[in-house]
Amino acid sequence: MTIVKAAEIRDMTLSPAGQRPGADHGDPQLAIQKLAAEAGGRLGIWECQPGGWPVINRNDTEFAYIIVGKAKLTNAATGDVIDVTGGDLVILPPGWSGRWEVIETLRKVYAIY
Repeated sequence: MTIVKAAEIRDMTLSPAGQRPGADHGDPQLAIQKLAAEAGGRLGIWECQPGGWPVINRNDTEFAYIIVGKAKLTNAATGDVIDVTGGDLVILPPGWSGRWEVIETLRKVYAIY
């Protein structure tokens, strides 16, 4: 069992992880804290500074709850651009293609499986 209190999620110091692979706009530096390795999948807290990158044909599912920050997600299939911010839930299924554009440093809790 793993319990992470809300204040920890918001304030935890994360480990620097370099620039977001595939970034084509800005300098989206990442920081990550992995959680519950025994639970299976990839779980953790992720933070990214402003910048953007394409996602082409995801090979997994991502479940992400946005804690703070602001981003725009563009769905390649429809062209829809959706603003996401603290309190929003994003679920990206296998096969999803689109674009992340982080506008204000974004922190999320994620599960990738």
